[in-house]
Amino acid sequence: MGDEQCDRVRVEHSAKRVRAFSGGELVVDTTSPRLVWEVPHYPAYYVPLSSVRAELRPTGRTRHSPSRGDGVVHDVVTAGGTAREAALTYPDSPVGELRGLVRFEFAAMDEWLEEDEPIYVHPRDPYKRVDVLASSRHVRVALDGVTLAASAQPRILFETGLPPRYHLPLSDIRFDLLRPSDTRTQCPYKGTAAYWSVEVNGTRYDDLVWIYRSPLPESAKIAGTACFLSERVDLFVDGELQERPETPWSRSLP
Repeated sequence: MGDEQCDRVRVEHSAKRVRAFSGGELVVDTTSPRLVWEVPHYPAYYVPLSSVRAELRPTGRTRHSPSRGDGVVHDVVTAGGTAREAALTYPDSPVGELRGLVRFEFAAMDEWLEEDEPIYVHPRDPYKRVDVLASSRHVRVALDGVTLAASAQPRILFETGLPPRYHLPLSDIRFDLLRPSDTRTQCPYKGTAAYWSVEVNGTRYDDLVWIYRSPLPESAKIAGTACFLSERVDLFVDGELQERPETPWSRSLP
């Protein structure tokens, strides 16, 4: 996880009940978690040590953070097994709100629940919003002069901090140009995405199209649609070519 300066670490109380499990055993159960923005893009959960049900066994290792101080690394031990180096405490942190709390590595736990609903990848940011709106704008997607899809019934997904994503009905996409991909990604707001690559004019472009086959409830309206990576294709909206957005996915085409 990246680091920021001390004055950039933001800590907020959450009213959600948060639980985490490892090896089939309950590791933590709290109704007073803290959301901590250690990096600007998403928060992490820190929980009171008093809410921990597993054994936190110090490894003798520390991790230094310029903003949070020296973190003490712990194994998380339950009857179901040991999650190695899966917990971190900052007993002498210059950020006073972190003392007496522990952060569990999200991916090291088998399951996380907010109230009784599972969460994925990382805690959802309460300041981030996803809106999916039906539209009658005409959207055409092209690459290397070849039209890949065209639709007058897109679902436009607006997600805080990201460019609009134009999800198109599957019937409006040229599947003869798509090639299956083994790539899968997860999003805490949308669910698990499967991918296709695109092959045009003898060139293959990896992972340009994705679909959420079973989207999470807040993004349910993108079910039955697929989206092209607008950073790497030509996107026309109502006949006007859109500028390719600059994001972490703006890598050069082959």
